[in-house]
Amino acid sequence: MKILMKGNEAIAEAALRAGCECFFGYPITPQTELLQYMAKKLLKNSGVFIQAESEVGAINMAYGASSCGKRVMTSSSGPGISLKQEGISYLAGAELPCVIVNIMRGGPGLGNINAAQSDYLQATKGGGHGDYKVIVLAPSSVQEAVELTIKAFDLADKYRNPVMILGDGMLGQMMEVVEFDENYQPQKVEKPWAVTGERNREKRVTNSLYIVPEELEKHNLKLKEKYKKIKENEVMVEEYLADDAKVIFVSFGMCARIVKSAVNRLRQAGEKVGLVRPITLWPFPENELKSYASKEEVEFFIDVEMNLGQMLEDVKLSLEGKKEVHFYGRTGGMVPTIQEIMDFYYSLKK
Repeated sequence: MKILMKGNEAIAEAALRAGCECFFGYPITPQTELLQYMAKKLLKNSGVFIQAESEVGAINMAYGASSCGKRVMTSSSGPGISLKQEGISYLAGAELPCVIVNIMRGGPGLGNINAAQSDYLQATKGGGHGDYKVIVLAPSSVQEAVELTIKAFDLADKYRNPVMILGDGMLGQMMEVVEFDENYQPQKVEKPWAVTGERNREKRVTNSLYIVPEELEKHNLKLKEKYKKIKENEVMVEEYLADDAKVIFVSFGMCARIVKSAVNRLRQAGEKVGLVRPITLWPFPENELKSYASKEEVEFFIDVEMNLGQMLEDVKLSLEGKKEVHFYGRTGGMVPTIQEIMDFYYSLKK
């Protein structure tokens, strides 16, 4: 059955259907509807909902519930995600699964409540301390946000790692038709590491504190191997009209939808352009981009973002200097138009 839903509420409904048992959050625009939806629905599903006293409290409650083996989610926007960074590092260090939703707003600082992609670096490079990684999924529609939210819970349990849904204010606030798989059943994952209070067994500890340097190094190397497996197995990317393209756009999330419309119009005008859209921002689709850099017919790339070029470094590193990369972006909550993107393309073709 198809339902018209707001992005924030669709993500919350997807989380419930994925078996989310506990939600801890704190209101902040433009994601508050997600928290409100969970407050209404989660208790009816015999779950736990707590509006914490702060974002710091929320992420640490998520740590506690995850350590007990529960499927856990928290959500916020830029400034709130900043406050959660220490806890996210703790979750990664203790190898605890958790789904974190960031509906981005304009920054830096308090910025504004408009749609932006200002948190790419925070999400993909690790805003907390230490050598750790968070799986980052970037939906470009409400339907995809539903699908990726369900996948996020499975990935979090599979790798015992935090997974972030990175959307923006536009995705969170817009309404689109979505369809849920009525036959879907959440995966039941055994968690022999969970702290359950059982007796007559060895004690279990979920911890990220390693006082002895040799032990911490061993733990970090173990995490490194896990991240290697994630990079090998979990990359997701959309390649649109890129096979014969001479110019390739790279964009993610809602911004990529605008770019796709520009690509369609440019194609109608006879321009051979295409789009590569990273769906996983980490792990980043390096090999997929690199394959296009090796093509003689590809002249250059255009990175389009709703920030000042936070993904640009990853694009350039993937291409290994084989092709030139140009950047077009709007910041502060400004959204690029189809015509702006087309005009920028034509300015480069002169």
